Amino acid sequence: MADVDNLVLEHLRHIRGAVDGLRDDMREVKQRIGAVEREVALIHVELAQVHVKVAELSDRVDRLSDRIERVEHRLDLTEA
Repeated sequence: MADVDNLVLEHLRHIRGAVDGLRDDMREVKQRIGAVEREVALIHVELAQVHVKVAELSDRVDRLSDRIERVEHRLDLTEA
């Protein structure tokens, strides 16, 4: 019976060691996922800023286009 008890204890120690290793691995995975989430959030903010700049440039191009059309019209450079 002592042999069985020792065998069970040995298996339990092995299982405990494996669980401890998994716990450490999970801690590292959580840290790495947190870092990835922070980077994705930063990229999201930067993309939003780029979208705003593109929208501003588009507005400027539209205004310039309107001004060019008015100048062409005043100089009678427009096609009929």
